Amino acid sequence: MSSPPPAGVRRDQPLAPLTKVRTGGAADWFAAATDQESLVESLRWADEEDLAVGVIGSGSNLLVADDGFHGLAIKLEGDLAAFERDHDLVLAGGAARLPSVAAKAAGWGLSGLEFGVNIPGTVGGSVRMNANAYGGQLARVLEWVEVATSSGSERRGPDELDFAYRSSNLGEGEVVSRACFRLRPKDPAEIRATLAAMRSRRREDQPSGIKTFGSTFKNPEDERAEGRSAGQLLDAAGCRGLAHGGARFSPKHANFVENFDEATTADVLELMAAGRRRVHERTGVELEPEVQVLGEVRWPGGWEL
Repeated sequence: MSSPPPAGVRRDQPLAPLTKVRTGGAADWFAAATDQESLVESLRWADEEDLAVGVIGSGSNLLVADDGFHGLAIKLEGDLAAFERDHDLVLAGGAARLPSVAAKAAGWGLSGLEFGVNIPGTVGGSVRMNANAYGGQLARVLEWVEVATSSGSERRGPDELDFAYRSSNLGEGEVVSRACFRLRPKDPAEIRATLAAMRSRRREDQPSGIKTFGSTFKNPEDERAEGRSAGQLLDAAGCRGLAHGGARFSPKHANFVENFDEATTADVLELMAAGRRRVHERTGVELEPEVQVLGEVRWPGGWEL
């Protein structure tokens, strides 16, 4: 270690409690960044020490290796979790929860982020993953993002992010610290009614109140899927309720993995491999993970098709 870590950076932080699925080990180093300055300082130190960087958002789409993460895990807090209105613009920190921003925008009579109420993640994670739902698209309302790196921060427009299905060009060590959304005025009562309908649909379609991450696999573009979602393909392949160790595909939605009995990340990976193999044997479709992995995981032997 050539230089001491910045103030607030600590060793051996357990990460499982910071994820929704509650599996995985500890991070060698952990920083809670409360503002742009401390975030850039942590990124600069990690770069100097040649440490890998991982960002912990709401943990809703994150799977941590059982051996932990041998790098610097960063969680944005404080000012980087706040959001405010500026006329028809909503400015939000990277750690702001997208459902909260969507609900607040509704109260302000601003429309365009309604779909965000059903994305259980942060603003930064949603930008990185180009999170869309129920017909809503992030890129349509995104005005700009501020990206923090080891050399400082810069502002980028949506056309500079190379958005594709569930992806952007943001790389390791590039952290969305703030985002600006341009919305349009609308009757708050109408927006709230839309939010209520979306929440109801999510409750009907997806499991809640359990230890799980979001969708396990991306919806395939392969024509052999015949337009079916990953969940429908897994369901047809008999994966609904399928279990390995303490992990199982949800009895309510086959594309959600539940930690129902002290699961390990290895249990989750074995289950994912079994589901992927079943779908491939039945349809020829190769499902790709949507869940993000932090640390060096050991994919099961049956993962490669």
